[in-house]
Amino acid sequence: MLEGIEPGRGPIDLSMGEPGHPMPDFVGPILAKSIGEFGKYPPIWGTDELRGSIVAWTERRYPSLRGQIDANRHILPLCGSREGLFSVIFPALARRTKLADPAVLIPNPYYFSYAAAAAGAQAEAIYLEARPELGFLPDLTAIESGLLDRAVAMYLASPSNPEGAVADASYLETAIGLARDHDFLLFADECYSEIWTQTPPAGALETAHRAFGDFRNVIVFQSLSKRSNMPGLRSGFCAGDPDFIAPYGSFRNVACPQMPLPLQHVSAALWQDEAHVEASRDLYRAKFDAAARILGHRFGFKRPRGGFFLWLNMSQKGGGEAATATLWKAYGVKVLPGAYLGHQYEDGANPGQDYVRLALVGDLQATEEALKRIVEWAESE
Repeated sequence: MLEGIEPGRGPIDLSMGEPGHPMPDFVGPILAKSIGEFGKYPPIWGTDELRGSIVAWTERRYPSLRGQIDANRHILPLCGSREGLFSVIFPALARRTKLADPAVLIPNPYYFSYAAAAAGAQAEAIYLEARPELGFLPDLTAIESGLLDRAVAMYLASPSNPEGAVADASYLETAIGLARDHDFLLFADECYSEIWTQTPPAGALETAHRAFGDFRNVIVFQSLSKRSNMPGLRSGFCAGDPDFIAPYGSFRNVACPQMPLPLQHVSAALWQDEAHVEASRDLYRAKFDAAARILGHRFGFKRPRGGFFLWLNMSQKGGGEAATATLWKAYGVKVLPGAYLGHQYEDGANPGQDYVRLALVGDLQATEEALKRIVEWAESE
């Protein structure tokens, strides 16, 4: 919508959620050492080194899972979480072939790959509004039983994009219980789980094991794009229900890309190292501190519990699209209209229409300058 419009000041782009923190120093030497392995076909299930590194990270992150994760049964590397969040719907649909009218449950606002998956599988996308009075999470108790019986899968992001909402263990337990009672799969998108400023978010695997004793009907998705500032690496994994991981691995073996071996070596090293993650988390913490100091309570600002986005209410400025145009044209700050992340219902309502999303992925100085310009705009009228 900003095409052809010149920015009013030196541009600062907060519209793209592409991590901009420095990559770890050890990445380059590992790639250089293993570059010859680009000449080999990599295994779809990943190397023992990579799967073992993922298991070790999972057990460090969630101590209650120590000894509960089998590298050969519970783990499947992915070429980025986005690839997995899309491709996973096809074996999910295959396990419910008797459904005459399959549905996919999606939070609204949402990450676009969830809707793409539903469309690709020719399943009905059901958008569950994540209202602010419910902490920007869907009301699980309001979903009709008949709809739950039709569900192939439910996507649930925690921390969420764009709101930064975090599902606590009780909420996750309810979601897992519904998945088991109605035999759909809970796809827990946890790719922002390592970006938090106060308390690490609960995880669906640890919750499933604590509450139910196993991982049935639960698949979590993780990524090195956000955790390790490596969006170009295209490396992640999924983990959970072994009765689903096995057929999903077989499906990926014929339908999806393998991760090149040099990238698997880099990925294994990244999952083994926490120092770079802690350093990155400190940088995000400083930017959220700046946001709290500069914005105050303007635009309904509340410090998100996770992720690196701000979700600001621009209803008093004409809504998200109007605010986006003004901020760019007059102040050179590029943000994303919230309506672009929300599904519009039949009555015309879109839960994102009043909002804009700001991605705090740049350096502190640029972030502070952008926030000051937004405050200048707020106080100019």
